[in-house]
Amino acid sequence: MSQTSVTDGVEPLGVRLTPLIFGLAIFTSAMLVFSVQPMITKLVLPVLGGSPSVWNTAMVFFQTGLLAGYAYAHLLQKVASLRLQVGIHLVLLLIAAIFLPLRVNGLLGDPDPSAPIGWLLATLAISVGLPFAILSATAPLLQAWYARVRVGHADGQNPYVLYAASNLGSFLALLAYPVLIEPLSSLSGQRWGWSVGYGVFVLMIVALGLTVWRARALTRSDPPRLARTTPIDWRERGIWVLLAAAPSSLMLGVTAHLTTDVASAPFLWVLPLALYLLTFVIAFQSRPWIPLPITLIVQSALLAVTVSMVAFRSSSWMLILVVHLTTFFFTALLCHQLLAGRRPPPDRLTEFYLLLSVGGMLGGVFNALIAPVIFNMVWEYPLVLVAVGLARPRGGPFTLRHGYFLLGAAFLSVMPHVVMEVIARTPSLWPYVQDLTTLKLASIILGGAAICAFLVRDKALVFTGVLLMIALSAQHVARGYDWSLTERSFFGVMRVAEIEDSGMGGPVHVLMHGTTLHGAQARHPDHACNPTMYYAYSTPIGLAALEVQSRSPEVRMGVVGLGAGAMAAYKRPGDTLTFFEIDPMVDRMARDPRWFTYISDCAAGPVQTVLGDARLTLAQQPDAAFDLLVIDAFSSDVVPTHLLTVEALADYLRLVGPNGMVVLHVSNRNLDITLPTVAAARQLGAAERHRIFFERPDQPDMAEASTEVLIMAPTEEGLADFVDDPTWRVIADTEVRPWTDDYVNLWGALVRANF
Repeated sequence: MSQTSVTDGVEPLGVRLTPLIFGLAIFTSAMLVFSVQPMITKLVLPVLGGSPSVWNTAMVFFQTGLLAGYAYAHLLQKVASLRLQVGIHLVLLLIAAIFLPLRVNGLLGDPDPSAPIGWLLATLAISVGLPFAILSATAPLLQAWYARVRVGHADGQNPYVLYAASNLGSFLALLAYPVLIEPLSSLSGQRWGWSVGYGVFVLMIVALGLTVWRARALTRSDPPRLARTTPIDWRERGIWVLLAAAPSSLMLGVTAHLTTDVASAPFLWVLPLALYLLTFVIAFQSRPWIPLPITLIVQSALLAVTVSMVAFRSSSWMLILVVHLTTFFFTALLCHQLLAGRRPPPDRLTEFYLLLSVGGMLGGVFNALIAPVIFNMVWEYPLVLVAVGLARPRGGPFTLRHGYFLLGAAFLSVMPHVVMEVIARTPSLWPYVQDLTTLKLASIILGGAAICAFLVRDKALVFTGVLLMIALSAQHVARGYDWSLTERSFFGVMRVAEIEDSGMGGPVHVLMHGTTLHGAQARHPDHACNPTMYYAYSTPIGLAALEVQSRSPEVRMGVVGLGAGAMAAYKRPGDTLTFFEIDPMVDRMARDPRWFTYISDCAAGPVQTVLGDARLTLAQQPDAAFDLLVIDAFSSDVVPTHLLTVEALADYLRLVGPNGMVVLHVSNRNLDITLPTVAAARQLGAAERHRIFFERPDQPDMAEASTEVLIMAPTEEGLADFVDDPTWRVIADTEVRPWTDDYVNLWGALVRANF
């Protein structure tokens, strides 16, 4: 009967539903693959201090897992029987299920802060490696099956359309994670929910197996293997790899650029990755929403503007977010549209995806593993932005008009150097033109060069050359006038800037991470041992330290977060002081007298540094080990969230004993982290007071910094000296949910602070 219906041109219902079943299975697997990435990274993030590099390194693992999955899908095509392929895949899915529910495997112990990358990659491999790789194989594998099952049908000739369904599922999963999944469920709930989704997907593969069986029953044979076309030459394969590597590298580059100045959080991880996947959806549509000619025009304008401004700081994080993400989106879209235009026939499909995954992995390896070793700052992001210009059309012959624009761009690229040198060598100009104004002037001049770049956009080599001139000029100007030292580690790029502050006797060294200041010290001997900025005697942190010291001539102090070491200026001969710092590079810089002397010259006696994540190292300290414990660790512009949970605060209270005090530095430009911290303190029954201090206009620029602090003690007696001070207040009752090791809602913190 079935054979007759096929002959008559009427397909059975099951056959007609085949495209839907395949599309739904690919969509589901993609949602599982891309929801697990922020989830498992969030699980491991606390162990490495909340560093933005954790996500970039994890992305290398995920891209490697994707490559392993695509390689497996490609090799499986050597098995002639489609039914046997389905059986093998189903067995491997069941074997991978032994890792459920997902968790961070503790087999390797705690990471070494001086070499955390190997630990992170190995831990992810033994925690989620097998299920991730097997699920990653789904998109190319099911497209290859679809091409065979639907041979002879029009849709079987273009299985690449299913790739759009795959990336749509990935895109929706990434958007849902920070907005819905993270705020509404705990990590343990996410792990179990993902496990249920994995089980549902296995049932879908069973349904696909029945579909393949039905196809064989109708034709009385296995679906035929596709006819082999001409092999792809190595030049074309190389182009595929490069076009795939560039967006992957830029995705990690723009993520590092954004998270350094805002926060290392899932909502900032997933935005670039979601846009990256959306470009795949658009590029592989049969009729793209954004045609390639439009992409070429918009991308050239955005690229020129972004390259001219990437080296300069901005106080508007929303402007930074919009400009860089829009540029990344159109640049990734350009590369993926060029890839879509070069896609091979269906019989070469798995090879195509395998090489795309090779490119994706190489882009990630370059950013996360190679660049931190060979560059002392985030050079990889602007360099790859420039290099993508070579992917654009080369256009016709070079004309005189192109030459005029090239000369104009060269002139405008050099002008910022000249302007800055003239101002720097003419002291009489400084009262009229301040440093910030000159940097704005430099960026405006470079904006003219960016216009010249846009006007030669149809000449790839000339366009790229202009972009390179702009990038080098911008980086040189920003470096020459912003900082004296740059060092880079897994935990970020730290800079020491030297600025003039006449109120503090002249030069002041400032420690910076992105646009966030982590301490400052005057170099003049009369001011060098005065703690500055957040740690000045007049700030809440300084007042709390002086109050505790007034109780006894011998105080035990612990400080989480070293920075420039300003808290060492408070150490008296009878005091003990221990810093808890995750980054060995920061400890080395703070102890180097060329840059800061708080520890070497100002502290009365030795100062100890304990390296490692504070939660892990503090857990090893005895009860009541400190009279004063200052929590002042910042990653980007925010305290790592695992240092503000109920469990973390409970440990701090244990460490200070009944009469000690905990000082939590909660200053932040972009997130409300105060209310969940207050809620956590109240859940523990701790006494707490809150204060916001505003720097005084009559003080030198670097003497003080506006500071928000929450002080906490196990009992009211521990805060007795602050109860009658009206500047320290109790925050009104809040309905904000306290953060725990199992629940953090950074999206809510962003919304409360900005909307």
